[in-house]
Amino acid sequence: MDKGSKLDFTGQHIYIGMDIHKKSWSVSIHTEHFEHKTFTQPPEVKKLAYYLQRNFPGATYHSVYEAGFSGFWIHDQLTQEGIRSMVVNPADVPTKHKEKAGKADKVDCRKLARTLRSGDINGIYTPSRTEVEDRHLIRTRQSMVRKQTRCKNQIKAILFFYGIPFPEEGHWSRNFINRIETTRMERASGDLALKAHLEELKHLRQIIAGLNKAILALSRTDTYRDKVLLLRSVPGISTLTAMTLLTELYDISRFSSLDKLASYAGLVPDIRSSGETEYTAGITHRRNPALRTVLIEASWVAARKDPALIIAFNKFSLRMKKTKAIVHIARKLLNRIRFVLMNQERYVPAVV
Repeated sequence: MDKGSKLDFTGQHIYIGMDIHKKSWSVSIHTEHFEHKTFTQPPEVKKLAYYLQRNFPGATYHSVYEAGFSGFWIHDQLTQEGIRSMVVNPADVPTKHKEKAGKADKVDCRKLARTLRSGDINGIYTPSRTEVEDRHLIRTRQSMVRKQTRCKNQIKAILFFYGIPFPEEGHWSRNFINRIETTRMERASGDLALKAHLEELKHLRQIIAGLNKAILALSRTDTYRDKVLLLRSVPGISTLTAMTLLTELYDISRFSSLDKLASYAGLVPDIRSSGETEYTAGITHRRNPALRTVLIEASWVAARKDPALIIAFNKFSLRMKKTKAIVHIARKLLNRIRFVLMNQERYVPAVV
């Protein structure tokens, strides 16, 4: 190269596979035909961007990493630095048996760069920071409710362990909890243990109440108000359920069909085949857990309120368990949800 000439990769593409960890990143950089370099660097986007701009000025940069604990902030910063970023589901990355047997960070990032270059990989939807934070609020409430349930079960277990009758009336109301507080063990140590669980329960109830208020306020903002009202026209959909749906689905138009939406929610069978033999191994394990849970819960309500769903549930229940029948109802409910959001129309129950 002549002295003073400058590198120019304009029109060329550079592919970067990244294996993300807390304290370091394994990075593999590939050109259109060869592997350029595989190395470990500190977890800083700007360092990677500087390396690319210095060694491949003018090129179009493409990066990929697997979704996980790091969320999407790396994707956001890569995009800001002019690097086209893709986030993928780890289960979607084509992996050879040799790569599984010899799993290592450098192997993983090379694999990602190679599949990105060949076009054998598709990215997942990457929500904005605002969307992620709204979803986090809803998921935090779900987490606190699970903790509250665990706490209640622990209190019941303590009472049962000591043969203390468990009050049946006013289940977990304020008066109900006050009655449990009047229970006395034989020693102060036992009283203290029970009191600790009751204090935790009260604290969790306060947290959940505060989160409920915050979610209600969020549902009344311009971002969600109209969509929440549309969804609430569907039997079985409350404000909280509507907010869960909206923050988990984001943009309903990204699902081109009901089948793809049902697959994302985990409401499709896990079909396996070998040769001419094909069988169903139950409902798929691949799903959005929060979305499938709220759809199943809403379906139990809808199956009692929507005339068409009542009839459908009764028919399904004649040939399968109710717990399986409700999955079919959930898919029908999801179809109603999709119609309402896609067409921006309130749901009108069919005349049976």
